[in-house]
This record gives sequence, C-alpha cells and structure tokens, in this order.
Amino acid sequence: MFRLLRERPEDSYEVEMLYDLAFAPGRTALSSYKLREGILPIETLSTIARDEYDTLAGAIRYWPIRIGGDEATPGAPALLLGPIAVHPTHQGEGLGALLMARTMDRAAELGWKRVVLVGDEPYYAQFGFSARLGSRMNFPPPTNPARVLAKSLALGAWKGVRGDVKKWTA
Repeated sequence: MFRLLRERPEDSYEVEMLYDLAFAPGRTALSSYKLREGILPIETLSTIARDEYDTLAGAIRYWPIRIGGDEATPGAPALLLGPIAVHPTHQGEGLGALLMARTMDRAAELGWKRVVLVGDEPYYAQFGFSARLGSRMNFPPPTNPARVLAKSLALGAWKGVRGDVKKWTA
C-alpha cells in the first residue's frame, strides 16, 4: 500500500537521491534538464509515494514548458513530465503507472492540455503517449527525436501546436 503525497521542499533531498539511484550519474546533462534550469517543478503535480514504512518508494515531477511561438507570442503551454522513478525494491508493483495516472488526471483537472516526455514509446504508449505527436516538436539537442513523446489531456490540445520546445517564461 502506498500513500501518494505532494512533494514538499523537505522531500527534495530524498527525491534527488532516488533519481540518482534510478538514473545514470550524468542525468543532469540531458537536454530535458536544460529546460528545467532555474525553474521549480510544478508544486501541485510533483508527487511522491511512501510505503508502509514511510520510505520513499517513488517520485514524479512536472515542469512547465512552451512549444512554438515567437517574439510576439510565448507559445503553447505544456507539461514536461519527468523524471519519474520507482525505488528498485518496489519496481513491478504498478507504482509508476499509479503515479502517472493520478498526476495526469490532476493536471487535466488543473487545466493543462498537453504533456511531453522523453522516453521509450513501447512503454509509454500504454499511457497514451505517442511519437507521432512528439514529431510536432523540435526538442533541444542532444535528444533522439524518436524518443520525444506527447499526450493530449484535452480534445484538440495539439491543433496548431508545433515548433521548438522552450523553457517556460512568464
């Protein structure tokens, strides 16, 4: 049994340790991290899971980004999902799927229309992500374009949305 909780500032160290455990040491050099620099994760969506011993079992974060636009218009708002990680002792228990489902439902409730991630389509397709939608975007290099995946949270969310993925600006 897991308790899903909003990530709090005091959880940050534990969450970063989980991400270090789950991903390669050079994870912060990835292009998705460049989009996150100087921006806080979205507080209402970033979620942790604790097990019955109150141990951190999983975590997911979301970041605001923009797609397309130019100097006159800021581009379409979207969510950048990730990282998401499940502690090795809890992998295979459905926790990653639970974190994704609950937080994407919450994102839709909050009015977000689009979600983007960099990952493997065969896995993330089960959550509605597609490389076809991802092909509408130019993700900052170095990123394999085939790994840029996207999902609609609202009908017609991607109509007319395409272009460069950019850091969030107010």
